Amino acid sequence: MMNATPVDWSPALALLAGSGSVTLLILLGLAWRWRGASRRQRLAALTTLALFLTVDLIAFGAFTRLTDSGLGCPDWPGCYGEASPLAARESIHAAQQALPSGPVTWSKAWVEMTHRYLAMVLGGLILTLAVASLRWRRELPHCWLWPLLTLGWVIVQGLFGRYTVTWKLYPAIVTAHLLGAQLLLALLMIQHRAYQDQALALGRGLRTAVGGVLALVLVQVALGGWVSSNYAVLACQGFPTCNGQWWPQADFAQGFTLLRELGRAHHGGYLGWEALVAIHWAHRLMAAAVALAITALAVALWRRGAAHHRCAATLGGLLVLQALTGIGNVVLQWPLAGALLHSVGAAALVATLVGLLARREPRSVTVPQAAERPAWRAPQQVVLP
Repeated sequence: MMNATPVDWSPALALLAGSGSVTLLILLGLAWRWRGASRRQRLAALTTLALFLTVDLIAFGAFTRLTDSGLGCPDWPGCYGEASPLAARESIHAAQQALPSGPVTWSKAWVEMTHRYLAMVLGGLILTLAVASLRWRRELPHCWLWPLLTLGWVIVQGLFGRYTVTWKLYPAIVTAHLLGAQLLLALLMIQHRAYQDQALALGRGLRTAVGGVLALVLVQVALGGWVSSNYAVLACQGFPTCNGQWWPQADFAQGFTLLRELGRAHHGGYLGWEALVAIHWAHRLMAAAVALAITALAVALWRRGAAHHRCAATLGGLLVLQALTGIGNVVLQWPLAGALLHSVGAAALVATLVGLLARREPRSVTVPQAAERPAWRAPQQVVLP
């Protein structure tokens, strides 16, 4: 009988200890800042902090992807079996010397590991939020299952992060990892809105429209992730045409074959240029549809009255940001700042739309009439915020 190779758990334990220490410091600072506050107020602050860190993590994840740092440490969860690039510096130096233009460099290793450190701290905050919410569930303004669902999903996100590395930036996994980050953002946004307890009269029709626009935005986010994970941003030169054509030569069947390695077609050969054009062109076409849908929704919200003006202006501003950064990525040859803003803007759109759906409708309460009122008069309806 063969002896199993012993597993060295020390790097993983060191990572857990480091991220746990940072999480504990954050929680102590939060407890000091909100000392004397109610449990509900402390849970609200913790949810807001987790939401903020999720947006930061999405931005840093985009930075990791855009700087080609996803394989800066080619193993998981550590870096060459170590808890930090400092301890793995000899292995990193050897890999860089062997392939200077390869995926492993000193700076890329730090970018990749910083992304993992942030993810582990966020996981610690979400674990704390789930435990505290379960313990104090009677004081929650929402169902206690939401924090548990968020905890479960952040574990799934960790697995996506692992397979992103171990499967060598497999495009479908990278795109799923991006979409998973948006879902995590949405779960936290629902809880954030519940703590704010701000009513907004949307009505069934407008609420359905918000849900429809959110679905379109998520499809567009998936297409954007597919563009980025396949490095197809510059496959279409020029705007509004693509490579000087209004309808370019494109291979959609090859471009949207999901189960394939990075840069490879389903038959094992290299991915053709027309497949990359198809990926980019699909993202542009969907962008036009999403822009029309967001514009129509913003106009509908604006017409509902002053209470809706801020939401309409936010959607309009984010749409302008996405249009400018999207066009700028093509015209300016994919500048890093513009690409990062484009990724963050997409997350902000998702958060805004989910926040709209999470806003409750105003409650109507029947107020009895005074005794001197005629009996045939209908009761007065009062709308409460």
